[in-house]
Amino acid sequence: MEVFNISDKPEIKNPVVTIGIFDGVHKGHRFILMNLIRRARQTGGKSVVITLWPHPRLVLNKDVWNFRLLHSKEEKIHHLSKMGIDYCIVIPFTSELAAKSACDFVQEFLVEKLKAKRLLLGYDNAFGKDRNGNPEILAECASKSGLIVEKIDEFRESAGNISSTAIRNSLLEGDLPRTRKMLDYDYYLEGRVTTGNQLGRKLGYPTANIIPQSAYKLIPKDGVYAVHVEYENEMYEAMLNIGIRPTIDSANPVKIIEAHLFDVDFDLYDREVVVHFRKRIRDEIKFSNLEALKQQLRKDELEIRNLLSGNY
Repeated sequence: MEVFNISDKPEIKNPVVTIGIFDGVHKGHRFILMNLIRRARQTGGKSVVITLWPHPRLVLNKDVWNFRLLHSKEEKIHHLSKMGIDYCIVIPFTSELAAKSACDFVQEFLVEKLKAKRLLLGYDNAFGKDRNGNPEILAECASKSGLIVEKIDEFRESAGNISSTAIRNSLLEGDLPRTRKMLDYDYYLEGRVTTGNQLGRKLGYPTANIIPQSAYKLIPKDGVYAVHVEYENEMYEAMLNIGIRPTIDSANPVKIIEAHLFDVDFDLYDREVVVHFRKRIRDEIKFSNLEALKQQLRKDELEIRNLLSGNY
């Protein structure tokens, strides 16, 4: 897949286009993308995904302190590429762009810059100022330019309503099974390992403290998780805690992500890793003393080892 910024003025023969944020590239997104690829092949064209970055809510300051993303830009591009999309075109999102009507957006970017002849949209897709650009309105305003607008049927499946918002909510609730059904893969987090206070080592459970690569990456609900930690294309079984470590740092309000890798004795300090979340085991608990914490860690380890060895 070739990736362009819209300012690169890419020349694409017979582009068949869809537009969206595609945060998470979940099942519903992939339904649209598969339709896009099929239509491009049928018409002898190239499949083109237009996406906006940064996310509009971050630019427009809509609950920016609480809003988090399922994917960084690089992660999103990676998943689009795996789908077999021919081109991804990134349009920088600005407040000026937000004020542009959907019809003006289509005319400027799709018709004039890309020379697109066909636009595919999800059944509930809407964009442009006040999100007034639905498939019906766009079909009307695009007819003069010869742009064909196609509305894709609603995607239905047993997981219920699938959306990036629903996935974010399920992660914040710690519901990994529902998250996996909607994404069709395990949620993951990329980060860099930093030094901690080394107390885990004294307890017999040395941990890798992980700082997410993206400040806006969504962190699942606090608690203890069964995970795989990916390092240099190898997967390592691990248990991971997200929270404030109330037994150890009761006065520390900063959330910490720390993983104990099983049967690993090499140093990951300052290395980049990927955490793949498999199952949430329990809430974070404040124990009366460190010995009680240590006993619980032993129980967690046994449960997580058994769980991961059985493919959870």
